[in-house]
Amino acid sequence: MYPTLNQLNVHPVSLSFENWQGMLKKTLPERPNYSVENGTIQIGQVIGKFLGLPIDTDEYYNQLHDYVHNQEWNLELLSEDSLDKTIHNTHFQAIQRVININNEQKLSINRFTAFLDGEQLLLKSRVPVIHRKLREAMISTLELFANRETDGMKNHELRRVLVDLVKWSLNHLQLLLEQADPQKAMPKFLWYGDFKKSHQYFLYYLIELGCDLIIFHPEGRDILSGIVTEEIFTYHYPNQQPAEPFPQEKRSRKTTVAYRASKEIESILNSEGSGLYKPWQLRDYTPSSITLKTTYDELFILAKEIAMIRPDFEVSNGEVKIPSIFAKVQGVSKNRKEYWERLQSISQLGHSLLIRGLPFTSPSTSDFRYHYRNALGKDGLLSAEKVMQSHYWPYSFLDAGLQKGIVQAIRRICEAPALKPLSVETDEEVRVYLFTQAMFMPKNIIQLMEKFDYSQAVPKLIIYNNETTGRLSRSDAALLLLLNQFGIDLILYNPSGHNDIENYVDERLFDKHWLDEVVFDLEFKEPSLFKKGLFQGILKNLRGD
Repeated sequence: MYPTLNQLNVHPVSLSFENWQGMLKKTLPERPNYSVENGTIQIGQVIGKFLGLPIDTDEYYNQLHDYVHNQEWNLELLSEDSLDKTIHNTHFQAIQRVININNEQKLSINRFTAFLDGEQLLLKSRVPVIHRKLREAMISTLELFANRETDGMKNHELRRVLVDLVKWSLNHLQLLLEQADPQKAMPKFLWYGDFKKSHQYFLYYLIELGCDLIIFHPEGRDILSGIVTEEIFTYHYPNQQPAEPFPQEKRSRKTTVAYRASKEIESILNSEGSGLYKPWQLRDYTPSSITLKTTYDELFILAKEIAMIRPDFEVSNGEVKIPSIFAKVQGVSKNRKEYWERLQSISQLGHSLLIRGLPFTSPSTSDFRYHYRNALGKDGLLSAEKVMQSHYWPYSFLDAGLQKGIVQAIRRICEAPALKPLSVETDEEVRVYLFTQAMFMPKNIIQLMEKFDYSQAVPKLIIYNNETTGRLSRSDAALLLLLNQFGIDLILYNPSGHNDIENYVDERLFDKHWLDEVVFDLEFKEPSLFKKGLFQGILKNLRGD
């Protein structure tokens, strides 16, 4: 049918919220980027992501129903619930045979794909140029897997991912390919809701093949994050909620004008940049810190301020910039009463953790060099997705938003290490050290981070180092750098005026406040029971307990 076509190239078209629906309805020749020349056909592909929920959820779910059930759109639904998970035993056995050969011979990806083809595991098309593209798309998908996963094509998850790719291709793509025509239209898919690793690779396979793909996730999770590096049209709705089951029928309830208006007002008040935020509204945002420069007196004023009223607090594009404190107090005031009252006033705050015994971390001797190198992306920096999906990631029990915040902080401290290298250490070894120590945070530090509602009270780590219980260690300093990147307030006290954090970290990263006198072996002064009880009572009243 296409004797002159031997190559199919795919280029996403430029989309906006206003034009994406019209672009989806157009035939391939009507879209931008379409051309046929010298045996090569180039088509424009529609890929869009719609993350979150609009104010009118009824209209949202009714529209989703239309996209799948109305012939005007003709989108094939893909979701964790809708995917057909059946696979014939002969296909399963064929996959196992190819994997066994790979384990024995360490096949190149091209040869691996050829074996899949030989076992009749790759789809076929009556259109030669699509037939060739099916093979190319599988090669690209396997290359992505090899680059992203630990041990590449030897990774233990290869079989599961490959089984899923084969069965979903057979169950959802094969029939549509019978009508596929690169000079008219390619298959169109709608992905809805949550996802797992295999789903990501299947969507990547469809994209590489040239299919149109529209993605909806009411909770705002991005299924293509870390999978597709090219810029893709993304629209963020103002709200985020867990995904409901995909609608089987249209909703009849209509949103009243008053209800919609009240929701619009709520959305505006709690949107990015409004300056007003509900508790935990920013839990899925990625935190980063702006270290404030303060005087000694300002330190105690700012320490008690919530994040969103501190100078330069900013929320935009899924990120929250938190003005935080990183300071060291050297020596002791002549006015001892004021010195202790100030220290106690911040150490007794509800989100404060006081450390009086050093070191407070246990240095890991594990060799994470291999894990670190395998977690690097194409840009040479740590890939958040690779780290979070690895078998050694210790924080998978935490909320997904918090995990993302932690791994982004790890990425930043490794990107530009502020830890002083040892005399024989290379830059990479410093990065590996920081990466390794980040995997072994103490439980009390993790709990401090869990308490952090990014727009509200900023958690504080306060270290009182009188040098009678030990010394600040290099692994302590590595963790402090991570907490600083995460936006935690850090305040170190050293009554003797000796170096501790300075031995490991560039002094330009934190403020240093010299007081009147140096005092050696100064024992920490506990607040009186009366003052402590009074202070805790005030805190409870403020919280409404």
